[in-house]
Amino acid sequence: MAAQSNTQGGFGVLQSKRSATRFQILVQIVEHQPAINQKEIAKSVGLTPQSISEYLQGLKELGHVEKHGRGRYEVTKEGVNWLIAQTKELQELVEYVDREILGETERESAVATDRIREGESVTLSMRESRLHATPGEAGRVTAVAVTSAEPGRTVGVTNVEGILDYEPGTVWIVTVPSVTDSEYDEIDPDLIADRAARYDRVAALGTEAATAARVAGIETDLEFGVPSGVPEAAMKGLDVMVLAVADELTPLVEQLRQHSIKYELVDRNEL
Repeated sequence: MAAQSNTQGGFGVLQSKRSATRFQILVQIVEHQPAINQKEIAKSVGLTPQSISEYLQGLKELGHVEKHGRGRYEVTKEGVNWLIAQTKELQELVEYVDREILGETERESAVATDRIREGESVTLSMRESRLHATPGEAGRVTAVAVTSAEPGRTVGVTNVEGILDYEPGTVWIVTVPSVTDSEYDEIDPDLIADRAARYDRVAALGTEAATAARVAGIETDLEFGVPSGVPEAAMKGLDVMVLAVADELTPLVEQLRQHSIKYELVDRNEL
């Protein structure tokens, strides 16, 4: 919020050419002090020595610089504090522009349902966890194509307006015994094969879990990056079954909670 109010009033160092030049001069002095003179400052900033002389006089009056013997300059504590404050405001400006302005022009990738031409308005929808674009503005979520594409190919879109209406998926987690357990016993392959058929995606977390899936004849969709991949799939509307070794569950559960994804954790004995 602070960044937004500052952009409305103008960031201090960018309010005028004079302020921006003072900032440049102080940066140059700090970088090279105490071995920098007026002529060297003028060359680095791109101004005449006479103009730099006037700026330095003003900075001295503000208490931001001090002049030492033979025309050498040094930034004071007050000058350093002013630089820090201006730099912080510039950083806030960059963050604001990136978030509020450039963020609005970000491109998304979608699958073209029909032939689409660059500059054409399209309707967006989520199908099988993929964003799809259809020519025209027939739906509640629209965008503008920034590339051309044939049916089934990827098209770039921007200026998205509206919110996609789809339900996030759920996650069903089955704990698999670890080989280090004192009472280690493999999970019944028929039970998990029957359950896996009900889900859009299957993930395996841990060696024992991946092995259990193979024994049951289940082709897993994800075995690496499971803690981040499973929540992403669920957020795109897919129901996911996860076979997981209990010792490796914590990162996954934390990510599910962080993204407010519904999940159920069951023991193999409850199947």
